[in-house]
Amino acid sequence: MFSHIVIFWTNANQPGAANELITGANEYLKSIPGLLHFHVGKMSPSPRAVVDQSYQVALNLVFSTKADEQAYQVHPQHVEFVEKVFKRVCQKAVIYDFE
Repeated sequence: MFSHIVIFWTNANQPGAANELITGANEYLKSIPGLLHFHVGKMSPSPRAVVDQSYQVALNLVFSTKADEQAYQVHPQHVEFVEKVFKRVCQKAVIYDFE
């Protein structure tokens, strides 16, 4: 398995940016071939100091192989998501990939 986790910091000057990002991910990314698991959602507050609470949205994707994730990266729907949604509503993203 190959996991691709993206942590998003949305633009604080755009009310509703987190909801737009989640809607866009569901619209553009969820149906891309090769995904075994798709989960996008808002940061869940925690009383534990060890839990990072600085971001607004996270995306958790699982693929069978790294090659499947690489194909996802260049898929037209992913490219469209980056151009139409991510670049418009996000300040920053950090990605964690692991096998």
